[in-house]
Amino acid sequence: MPLILASRPNAYAGSPLDRATQYRDNPAWIEAALAAENTVFAPVWRARNLMRGVAEGKPEAVLLTGPAAAALRLRGWPDGGIWAFLGLQGPRPVFAVDISPEDDPIPLLPPEMGVFTDLRAVAGLLPNNDASILAHARGLMHWRTKHRFCGVCGTALTPRSAGHAMLCPGCKAQHFPRTDPAVIMLVHRGDRALLGHSTRFPNSTMYSTLAGFVEPGETLEEAVAREVFEESGVRVADVQYHSSQPWPFPASIMLGFYAEGLTEDIIIDPEEIADARWFSRDEMRRHRDLGFQLPRADSIARRLIEDWLAAE
Repeated sequence: MPLILASRPNAYAGSPLDRATQYRDNPAWIEAALAAENTVFAPVWRARNLMRGVAEGKPEAVLLTGPAAAALRLRGWPDGGIWAFLGLQGPRPVFAVDISPEDDPIPLLPPEMGVFTDLRAVAGLLPNNDASILAHARGLMHWRTKHRFCGVCGTALTPRSAGHAMLCPGCKAQHFPRTDPAVIMLVHRGDRALLGHSTRFPNSTMYSTLAGFVEPGETLEEAVAREVFEESGVRVADVQYHSSQPWPFPASIMLGFYAEGLTEDIIIDPEEIADARWFSRDEMRRHRDLGFQLPRADSIARRLIEDWLAAE
């Protein structure tokens, strides 16, 4: 099968930020940026991001400046709160700050500022730049809130590098943000492709591409072949890369592939897959009429399917 190229950037990719890593270990620069008038903050509250226009179906990110940002900073800011420097948007520094200890942050904000919403609830509706910045903030704040103690000796960690590293004052181990690589693949055989219905969505009619995490000592191509065989019993070859997508739900990078199915018989792993089938292009295009759903619009799984449908 000819190589299928990504038709456009995936959701949460294509960040407008210059991560400006050269400033992370410059305390004077970071301190000045925190206090600068043009600096903006992306608040994260219990894994949700601040947006306006959600109820109207036209969500957009809300980045706080001035008094609005100051009202949400925790006691002891910046030393007592969880925050990180995300980068520069033009000349404007952008920080993320976790405000999860607040029971209800909305009363602290000016009226009509917005609501805290799960990114996945506005799938495909956010402008690309907004989605990328909010995903970046959510992913980094998740790591910071869940990684407070040293995995080597158990000592409470101290943030370094403007929130991008944690240092153990006990054993001196350094810890960095974790991103778990996962392969996601559309297996094709002639004019049909393999989709599975996951046991994780028992009340859904969604059929999606197969996926799984990369194991230690394994290439991406080997992970594709192993995961497909484990979940469906199908053997594959000719594994071709398509694109990648940050997936901060909570901390993955999705690596998208196509693979050619060498066998056709399906033997599912009932722990992972409730059902798997070969679907024709026509069946995928008529999925609503046939009573099943395709993956969500912001997922790389949907992009793999759409680009394969367009490549006939």
